[in-house]
Amino acid sequence: MELKFVDYKAISMCKLVSMEKVMKFSSSYVDSKLMFGVNVAPKFCYCRGLLMKASYSSTSYDATSSVTKKNFLVDTFSYQINGTNHTSLYFRDKWVLDASDDEYGGILINPERLPSNPDKFTFVLRASLSHWKVKGKKGVWLKLPLEKCDLVPNAVKEGFQYHHAERGYVMMTYWIPDEPCMLPSNASHQVGVGGFVINDKNEVLVVQEKHSAPTLSGLWKIPTGFIVESEEIFTGVVREVKEETGIDTEFVEVMAFRHAHNVAFEKSDLFFVCLLRPLSKQIMVDDLEIQAAKWMPLVEFVEQPLIQGDDMFKKIIDIFIARLGKRYCGLSVHQLVSKFDDKLSTLYFNTVDDPDLNCQTS
Repeated sequence: MELKFVDYKAISMCKLVSMEKVMKFSSSYVDSKLMFGVNVAPKFCYCRGLLMKASYSSTSYDATSSVTKKNFLVDTFSYQINGTNHTSLYFRDKWVLDASDDEYGGILINPERLPSNPDKFTFVLRASLSHWKVKGKKGVWLKLPLEKCDLVPNAVKEGFQYHHAERGYVMMTYWIPDEPCMLPSNASHQVGVGGFVINDKNEVLVVQEKHSAPTLSGLWKIPTGFIVESEEIFTGVVREVKEETGIDTEFVEVMAFRHAHNVAFEKSDLFFVCLLRPLSKQIMVDDLEIQAAKWMPLVEFVEQPLIQGDDMFKKIIDIFIARLGKRYCGLSVHQLVSKFDDKLSTLYFNTVDDPDLNCQTS
């Protein structure tokens, strides 16, 4: 709105209309008209020597318009007092989705306050994106629970992309700036563990799985499995051994890990081979996953044709035997608190002068 004053002092003498009232009138008037696509220009107002010229620019609502339009539902008022230009921005907050700022200059939309009606959702989403663009925001995170899955097509039409999905929701993202997207991609890896458990008789705890590739038929292998969300490697491998065989164990160290790519759904795979100490003897097989389990002499385990004929398996066995002969040290677990996030985290490393490791490098 542009306000030109013939006499600035005359403001104090105006009894009929104040600038504040004019601003409120213009804003509320435009609010009522914007829904119908009407551009508004209030008439001139005269008041005892006070001339106020009000000019107003607004972009009307268009159901087919792109969210990239800069001024959608954004009103700019320009006015002049004693030769000085002033500009202010007015935005209807009631048409902005409930959201919070993240620490990277982005937006986290509150999934609990999303409109259920798809048409209303589209309207408010467009208004919100325009508002956040004016505010200089960057990435937008939209979490859609299962009960609001009807909103997914609308979000896609407005430019949102899939990021990841879990059992109860799909996460979508939108990058506002006209520059390369800096949002982190979805998790790129799955994490597996395998437990080498050897008793005081030099026997290895081995299993045969019910469901395995034909090439692995008849193989006696170490218990393996996947780490679940928010689980440590050293606790996950103990859990997997317990679930498959019923044997309680104590984590000793990570002996080695393998990194492979395009393993499952184009994801990469990290597999940690861990040394464990048995705390029990009685085997109790998990009938859902395991065909059989037993304690097998180390020599017999090593001489299996499938192990001797596979470079990866054979190298893991070589590492295991070197560790038993104290010619190799794995990575022991150390839990530390970092000042970067004040959280407890796990660091895996070894030191040759640590008396508790009881091993030496080859």
